[in-house]
Amino acid sequence: MQMDLYEKLINRQEKLSLVGLGYVGMPIAVAFAKKIDVVGFDLNEKKIALYKSGVDPTNEVGDEAIKNTAVDFTADETKLKEAKFHIVAVPTPVNDDHTPDLTPVEGASEILGRNLTKGSIVVFESTVYPGVTEDVCVPILERESGLKCGVDFKIGYSPERINPGDKVHRLETIKKIVSGMDEESLDVIAKVYELVVEAGVHRAESIKVAEAAKVIENSQRDINIAFMNELSIIFNKMGIDTKSVLEAAGTKWNFLHFYPGLVGGHCIGVDPYYLTYKAEMMGYHSQIILSGRRINDDMGKYVAENLVKKLIASDKAVRNAKVAILGFTFKENCPDTRNTKIIDIVNELKEYGITPVIADPTADAAEANRLYGVEFVDIDTIKDMDAVVLAVAHDCFKELGMDDIAGFFGEGKKVLIDIKGLLDRKAYEAAGYAYWRL
Repeated sequence: MQMDLYEKLINRQEKLSLVGLGYVGMPIAVAFAKKIDVVGFDLNEKKIALYKSGVDPTNEVGDEAIKNTAVDFTADETKLKEAKFHIVAVPTPVNDDHTPDLTPVEGASEILGRNLTKGSIVVFESTVYPGVTEDVCVPILERESGLKCGVDFKIGYSPERINPGDKVHRLETIKKIVSGMDEESLDVIAKVYELVVEAGVHRAESIKVAEAAKVIENSQRDINIAFMNELSIIFNKMGIDTKSVLEAAGTKWNFLHFYPGLVGGHCIGVDPYYLTYKAEMMGYHSQIILSGRRINDDMGKYVAENLVKKLIASDKAVRNAKVAILGFTFKENCPDTRNTKIIDIVNELKEYGITPVIADPTADAAEANRLYGVEFVDIDTIKDMDAVVLAVAHDCFKELGMDDIAGFFGEGKKVLIDIKGLLDRKAYEAAGYAYWRL
C-alpha cells in the first residue's frame, strides 16, 4: 500500500502537506513543490497572506521563488485532508525555566489528527527529545483521527538541518537523516526526501536514534562554543587577546575552529535542554551539557559588564551613558530576532541606568517590537555616543570603515565593544579607542 504512495506523489495523484511554514517549513514546501503537489499550511493568516502575495518575510528563498512557487498556501486546516504525506515543521521552544515547551508540536498533531486520512504517512521535523514522536505525538494523532498508528497510518522522523540565513548549507545540500516506524515507512520516507535532497539521506535505524542525533548535533556545538566563551573570560582576565590565541592554536591540523559569542536562536540555545530534561526524567543530572548552557546563557550579561567597566575606565558617567547597539538578530544576515541574546545585553545595561539605542536594518522590526518592545533607530541617526556595541556580523556592518565608526561617537574616549571581532584591534587601539571583544 505504502510504496504506492511514493508513486502516487510523483504522478501527482496524491499530495504532500507541510504543517508550519516558518524558516524551516517554508523552504521545504518550496523545494518539494518543484517535483510534486504541495499544500502549505500555517495557522498564521497574516503569514499566509504574505506568501500568497509573493513576499518571503523569512528571506530564506526570496520573494521571486515565493511568487513562482506552486505551493498551495492556506490557513484552512481542512485542506490537509487532500494530502497523504505530511511533514510537521513547527518550532519547539523552551519555557522560561528551560523545560521543553511541546505546545506547538502537540497543537500541530491535534490539527493534523483531525484531518488525517487512512493510508497517510506523518513525518515530524521538529527538534524533540528521544521518544516524543512515539510517546507524545502518536497518541494525539490517534485520538483526534480515530485511526490506528501502524495500521491506518505510519509515522517517521527526519530532523531539520536548515541553517537560517545560510545560502550554502541549504535543504538540498545537507545530508538528511530519515527514520520510519518500520522498513516499509522508512523506504517511502527516504525516497520522498531523496526527491529534493541532492546530498542524499542517511537511514537511521529507529525514530529514537534520529531524534537523539538531532539533539546532540546542536548540543555538541553549544558545548564547544561554551568552552570558547570560558576561555575568553579567562584570557580577558589575563589581558590576552582570545582571537589571537585561537588563530595561533588553529594552525594545528586537528584543532576545532569554534569562536566565543552569544548563543541564541532556536537550536543551539534550546536543543540541549531537551536532552537534559529527558535525562532528568531518567534520573541522570547532566553535568557537561548544563554547565555549557549556563556559561552561554550568561554571556550577554558578561558583555554588558565589560562595557560598563570600559566606561568607568574612560572616565565616563555610567548612568544615562549614551550607548548604541548595532545588530539585534540572533545571527548575521537573517531577520529572525526570536531567542536573540542581544536582549540580555539591553536588559543588563538597563540595570545600570543605561537605555541603549539599537539599529538593525536586517532585523524584522515588527517582530522585535512585539517580542521585546524594542524600537529600532536608523543607523544614520547614531551620533554623540559614549560607547558602541558591534553585536551582529551583518554584511552591512562589515562594510563600516573607521571613519563611519568614528562618526557614531561624541567627545572623550570612544568605547568600542566588538563582540564578533570584526575589526582590526590594533588599528583601533592605536587610534585611541577603548576597544574590547570576546
